[in-house]
Amino acid sequence: MGLWTNLNCTFMTYNLLKGKKGLIFGALNEKSIAWQVAERAFEEGAEIVLTNTPVAMRMGSVNELAEKCNSVVIPADATNIDDLEALLDKTMERFGGKIDFVLHSIGMSPNVRKGRTYDDLDYEYLHKTLDISAISFHKLLQTSWKKDAIAHGGSVIALSYIAAQRTLYGYNDMADAKALLESIARSFGYIYGRERGVRINTVSQSPTETTAGGGVMGFDALLDFSNRMSPLGNANALDCADFCITLFSDLTRKITMQNVYNDGGFSSMGMSNRAMAIYNRNLEECKDCK
Repeated sequence: MGLWTNLNCTFMTYNLLKGKKGLIFGALNEKSIAWQVAERAFEEGAEIVLTNTPVAMRMGSVNELAEKCNSVVIPADATNIDDLEALLDKTMERFGGKIDFVLHSIGMSPNVRKGRTYDDLDYEYLHKTLDISAISFHKLLQTSWKKDAIAHGGSVIALSYIAAQRTLYGYNDMADAKALLESIARSFGYIYGRERGVRINTVSQSPTETTAGGGVMGFDALLDFSNRMSPLGNANALDCADFCITLFSDLTRKITMQNVYNDGGFSSMGMSNRAMAIYNRNLEECKDCK
């Protein structure tokens, strides 16, 4: 065990990932959940490789993270099979063997970015949303399967959100993408578990103040509402990272094909006292809201 300081918080480390090797998609900047996962994985003893698209690498500061974690960044477009094949080959070459854990933290909707509502979607944008945010996960798993890139007992996580199961205004076609993402985890989880002992799960995370999350319509209000509804409050990026570390570790070796909530209890709530108080306070002025 040891002590580490991260985001001005000091906490114990337990070498949960000592000797393990992981591939992490989607770290952009310090707000990114993938960034926090990478830091925590390194702190828990893992060796990691980071990857993102060339465009994202120019926009973000992932090279700083790589230096901090004694890692490398391998550019790749997760929607491109050739890129994925090259990424997996280079990653296994660096590790000198197979990959023990993978994080898929990839999501983007052109419809959301352009302010298109769900009843006025651009279908080319929708195809891009599904390809980037969900089908890329299948491409990653299928390419890994064909290359036998993930070690027996390995763990794969994709990040999801409760809008995959429930309607949340403004989340738009990303809700469809997350529903598909979770289905892929179950379907491939069965194959990977049966044949190679690999776990595949999704983590349904609280609304989180990331660069991508900020693009969702009414995000600040959604963040506040979720926090008021959740008995433990919203889980932040570091909370999610800690949870992912446990799912990457051998402590959860029998958990697979699950969508696991890390949301402070939001998913089990109907209405909280705090949320009802705000609702009652503004009931008169919002009586005609749809």
